[in-house]
Amino acid sequence: MEDCMIVELYWQRSENALTESKNKYERYCGVIAENILKSKEDAEECVNDTWIRAWNSIPDKRPNRLSVFLGKITRNIAIDRYRKKKSQKNNAGETALCLDELAECIGENECFTDKLVLKELVNTFLAQLNDSNRKIFMYRYWYMCSIKEVAKLCDMSEGAVKMSLQRTRKSFEEFLKKEGINI
Repeated sequence: MEDCMIVELYWQRSENALTESKNKYERYCGVIAENILKSKEDAEECVNDTWIRAWNSIPDKRPNRLSVFLGKITRNIAIDRYRKKKSQKNNAGETALCLDELAECIGENECFTDKLVLKELVNTFLAQLNDSNRKIFMYRYWYMCSIKEVAKLCDMSEGAVKMSLQRTRKSFEEFLKKEGINI
């Protein structure tokens, strides 16, 4: 399928866009990620993340060359993953992971250059959470505890903590959208 047709599928919000992108560019994106990460498994995860990021990006942008657009997304994801792994080896990993997780919700929005705006939004959001979810969120993102530490502190399984954090981040993202902040 031609790139312009695939881009049009994205604009129409057709899930076939993901299938067609994968069929045409999976190998290309895989080579990019594997060259950076030197790990087939990590590269495969990056490529899978590429389709999701493309899905979220294309309605705002109409790329001239889909291959370059997807390659750039893959490259950025792979570099981020490489940095995470490197920072984990240097014992700074938990902080980097926490910040990266929050960055997925917050993005790089210019309204957050005013830290008071972000602080007010976070406080308002946290006030809406139940005690358990608020504690989990704070342990992870304020105290930068590992998932294992949060699980122990909250007397929960690691899987339950991960799920709670994922849902809370999603709720935070939805909250920001309701507040008129586009990520």
